[in-house]
Amino acid sequence: MLGRLFPKSFDNAYRGHWLAVVILALVALLKAVQGMESMLNAAETMVRADGIPLATYGAGGAAAAVGMFALLGMYLLVVPLLSLVALIRYRAMIPLMFLMLLLVQIGSRVVLTLHPITRNGEYVGHPIGFYVNLAILGVTVIGFLLSILGKRTAGEAA
Repeated sequence: MLGRLFPKSFDNAYRGHWLAVVILALVALLKAVQGMESMLNAAETMVRADGIPLATYGAGGAAAAVGMFALLGMYLLVVPLLSLVALIRYRAMIPLMFLMLLLVQIGSRVVLTLHPITRNGEYVGHPIGFYVNLAILGVTVIGFLLSILGKRTAGEAA
């Protein structure tokens, strides 16, 4: 497994299941769209997708929150863009890109658990963004497993 995550060289020889390539392309596209939406339409995305009660913040607090959310959107673009590079030129990186996507998604959940966002009474339970990201996380786990499983080559360690 470590040989698939960290190969001796990042070449264009992909050794995992072909479906993982399709899943990575879809997940990277979805995460890139989320990043662009968060960056270009931060205030509306905060309220609509993440249930953040922006109207209850003061003007300065709202402006700071929108700016930070837009920066988060820009950072969300990094892994999908690297995934695009992996899909085009360095396919041996596909398992590593899945791992990076998983680390970002699981790390985000941990951070939000440690620092929860107070929402107004309009949201009972979780906002729609929670469920969308949960579905993306599930698909990413499947893609990761498909990318590291498959036929072993003669020189590959267990």
